[in-house]
Amino acid sequence: MTMMLIVFFILIFANIPIAFAIGISGLLYFITSPDIMNMVAIQQYTTGTQSFPLLAVPFFVLAGHILNVSGITTRLINFANLLTGHLVGGLAHVSIVLSTMLGGISGSATADAAMQSRILTNDMVKRGYSKGFSIGVIGVSSLITSTIPPSIGLILYGFIGGVSIGDLFMAGIIPGILMCFTLMLTVYLVSTKRGYDAGRSVEKPTFKELVVSFKDCIWALLFPIILLVGIRFGIFSASEGGAVAVVYAILVGRLIYKELTWKKFKTAIVDAVQDNSMIMLIIAAASIFSYVIAFENLPRSFSEFTMGVTTNPTLLLLLILLIVFIAGLFMEATANTLLLTPIFLPIVQQAGVDPVHFGILMIVLITLGGMTPPLGVTMLAVCSITKTSVTEFSKGAFPFLIAVIFLIIILVFFPQIVLFLPNTF
Repeated sequence: MTMMLIVFFILIFANIPIAFAIGISGLLYFITSPDIMNMVAIQQYTTGTQSFPLLAVPFFVLAGHILNVSGITTRLINFANLLTGHLVGGLAHVSIVLSTMLGGISGSATADAAMQSRILTNDMVKRGYSKGFSIGVIGVSSLITSTIPPSIGLILYGFIGGVSIGDLFMAGIIPGILMCFTLMLTVYLVSTKRGYDAGRSVEKPTFKELVVSFKDCIWALLFPIILLVGIRFGIFSASEGGAVAVVYAILVGRLIYKELTWKKFKTAIVDAVQDNSMIMLIIAAASIFSYVIAFENLPRSFSEFTMGVTTNPTLLLLLILLIVFIAGLFMEATANTLLLTPIFLPIVQQAGVDPVHFGILMIVLITLGGMTPPLGVTMLAVCSITKTSVTEFSKGAFPFLIAVIFLIIILVFFPQIVLFLPNTF
């Protein structure tokens, strides 16, 4: 077990792709252990992705790509600009509102941040915002997609932990909206202090303009609502909801917006295959790793260790979340979800923490790790696209990271905020 972990971290810091780092280190355990047959590793690898609930992942990824090539993004940008473009720090507010609306479409923080960094960064810099501030707010605001349905992280957490995905989707809405307002407040304070948009006068949109723009993107905004209602009231399961989402995306793109051509559809298919291949390869490799964790009774050992530190549920939750956040600094979110859920979920349940409450906090923190040095995937993506240094990004993102951590602490101490909607419905 020790050798497996050492090799795993060596491969991670050597920038080996996460799926191969997990798979190679897990396979090494089977090769060097006399207590278990090598054939079990192959069985775990092949059966790791053969699960009906996991069908939700490729379906939702495909639906997101189809909606993105159907003119949805342009319409949402126009609507977000009308809503917030006249405020101090207007374009930064646009990025945050856009992430909130796109959360119900892409389900991926990295995809959202990469798209926005291509579209908004140059305009923000021309407006006078610093480049670090611009890509910092784009990177951190993409965190909202980790809570707004259909979050891929919540689907994986629900699948691994046996937690209701419908409850998780409902629970993510209020934290997502609170995150939106928290980041917007931070933008306003930072922009005011630095003098962004000082002296710039922009007329507020008329009610008619807002209504016209809202109607133009109503089908995109209806998507997460239809999804939630369908899953929550038993019309379809989360997996079936993914298939419904694909059909919905095709109908909206082809029959309503009439922008989904065969060429764009093929582009969406190719992009979805690439994304799903990466996700499923990580899931398959993580199945080997997870088997080793269970075989070595690591959850029980870790539970005894943490319970020895404190038995207070809140302090225990804070300790585990700190470990989750640290893990997120070095590993990709999907892999972290698959590896850490079977370790920590039994511990928090034993301590009396609601698994839905913990799931929201865990997925947000794991995703937040992707926006921080040294190996944040989202951070590296936006820095690469905008040709910006990690140092500059970190300085720009710092106030937003502090704001998000402050919100997470509030959600830890007031779980009823997270659980209000699942308990109500």
